[in-house]
Amino acid sequence: MRYLWWLVRRQPWRVLRGSLFGTAWMMGLAARPYLIARAVDDGLRARDTRALALWVVAIVVAGLGLSYLGIMRHRTMTFIREDAKARSAEVLLRHLSRIGAVLPRRVAAGEVSTIGGSDIDWTAQVLTLTGPGVGAVVAYGVIAVVLWSISPMLALCVLVGVPVVGLVVGPLLRRLERAESVYRKQQGALTARSGDIVAGLRVLAGVGGRDLFARRYAARSQELRAEGYRVGAVYSWIDAATVAIPGLFLAAVVWLTARMAVTGEVTIGELVAVYGYVATLIVPVWFLLEGSHQLIRGRVAARRIADLLNVTSDDVGGPGRRWSGSVPDPRQPGALAAPAGPADLHDPLTGLTVRTGWLTGVAADDPAEALALADRLGRYVASDTTWGGVPLTGVALDEVRSRIMVADHDSYLFAGTLRDILRPLADDDDHRIDAALRAASAEDVVDALPAGLDTPIDARARTLSGGQRQRIRLARALLAEPEVLILVDPTSAVDAHTEARIAERLRAARAGRTTVVIATSPLLLGRTDLVAHLRGGRITATGSHTDLLDSDTGYRHLVARGSDDPDIEATDTEEAYR
Repeated sequence: MRYLWWLVRRQPWRVLRGSLFGTAWMMGLAARPYLIARAVDDGLRARDTRALALWVVAIVVAGLGLSYLGIMRHRTMTFIREDAKARSAEVLLRHLSRIGAVLPRRVAAGEVSTIGGSDIDWTAQVLTLTGPGVGAVVAYGVIAVVLWSISPMLALCVLVGVPVVGLVVGPLLRRLERAESVYRKQQGALTARSGDIVAGLRVLAGVGGRDLFARRYAARSQELRAEGYRVGAVYSWIDAATVAIPGLFLAAVVWLTARMAVTGEVTIGELVAVYGYVATLIVPVWFLLEGSHQLIRGRVAARRIADLLNVTSDDVGGPGRRWSGSVPDPRQPGALAAPAGPADLHDPLTGLTVRTGWLTGVAADDPAEALALADRLGRYVASDTTWGGVPLTGVALDEVRSRIMVADHDSYLFAGTLRDILRPLADDDDHRIDAALRAASAEDVVDALPAGLDTPIDARARTLSGGQRQRIRLARALLAEPEVLILVDPTSAVDAHTEARIAERLRAARAGRTTVVIATSPLLLGRTDLVAHLRGGRITATGSHTDLLDSDTGYRHLVARGSDDPDIEATDTEEAYR
């Protein structure tokens, strides 16, 4: 509810305008029965043609005014809902970009897709209550007062009858909220499963597991369909009650009024007016019931959005933390001051120290341990890693992201021209781009494209080969020029000749700046200032590539792909491993 209220507070004047138009429109619906009653009593029954004509003109004018108010009400409420959708999308996208690598560990991709695809819409629909919903309450009170002037008994019927409608529908709404929560959760899980199947379809087909996963998906789909039937059953009862109960209520009031007209307690015009008032009352009652249904769905959706906003970049806070009612801010209150200049990174878990200005290589026996190390050094997980003696987790996230970059070999490439994909800053000139492309040995990629840097590239750059994409990613990382650059297997998809060129040029491009290369390629490790052997979760040996080849059998087996030749020299590395 706090999130829904936040959406309202973001556009107060528009919401106020919507409430005014909604109220005026509802009041206009109640005004026409009064005008018709006057036309009947003052014109038809009195046989006064002039009075009849005047009341008819008033009815036409009221109809035109009501049409205008209806247009403005709908127009304003559309603006309110679209603003709420855009604002929710903006907040979510900004937050997702901040939490980065934490997201896949905490929330399934299907859950995020469902929240962005439909939950945002449901929360926006709730804001309809700020317009017609407010107008419905006001119109209900006004009609009750008008009916009191005709007959207190009729007014009491209206005042008592509408709350009874709410009491009848209320349990159904609570049941709907529970069913909607279960359904939305299962829908997110099924979407995540479908995404996993599509992503691994080629592998599944290769190992003969496609039919197995298809059967499992079908079974989950059947469960979701059954849950959807339960939600649909509750919704159908609510929908039926929304139409049937006000209709029965209208019939009862008209029956009472007709008996009063027979006994002369009310005039024929008042009989017509009462029918019009109660028939008009169906509209606000319907809005209130429909709004209650929207509120239930919106609360479920807003709860899911708030849960996603509560996922923090350092994986702290836990599931019990509540959304604070404001846009998440990456600047932590009381954050520690980052080192004023370049400083060493130290990971106590492995014992690795990354020296300032050095090109450090890390050769890991287990790729998972290498990735975990990169996550700790880049502060994608909470850890005891220090930066210049300062706990990295305590430094403001914006500061860390602007100075330390982790570049995966398969990081996402967005759609756009190659120039737009490469340059992290709008003022990057072609000279800097060309230099980064040369360092990544990617000049041939640009030369092969029909329009060079201005060639449009689709999402993930599927038109490029794996090696070309990897070199473009490396060029993009070099262009960012971070203070600390951590490269994860930057050359795993290129041939040995290209890898040798990249190793030589990378050292020159990052001269004097802190760089970590996590790889097992002897061509890359042979160009580093220091190599650390990561084995069993700890750094077991450090030294130059040549020294480790001579002294560490495990390292020699790792980088030499099983070779046990002690005569391999670092100066011959390129030739030995081509």
